[in-house]
Amino acid sequence: MSMMKGKKVVLSADNLEISNYMEVAVLDHLGAVLESLNSCQCENCLYDILAIALNKLPPKYVVTRKGQLYTKINNLKNQFEVDIIAEIAQASAIVSRAPRHD
Repeated sequence: MSMMKGKKVVLSADNLEISNYMEVAVLDHLGAVLESLNSCQCENCLYDILAIALNKLPPKYVVTRKGQLYTKINNLKNQFEVDIIAEIAQASAIVSRAPRHD
């Protein structure tokens, strides 16, 4: 079996971008959820909670025209909001049991 070799694909659409909706949505909810849980919000804990939550949530990549990501996000927000909040809360509990901050 041989490895396929080919040309590298270069995307050059100046007006399009690809983004992981989940990353933006988790960041959008992170502060409010952690505040309601009285969770540590130091930089280390925030990044650890973000990484854990994102690893549990399915990626949702969207292609949008530059600057229109938030319009797309608002359309998807209700569909995933409960899952996002639950994963942030679970990630916060995991990090609070073994925080890596000073």
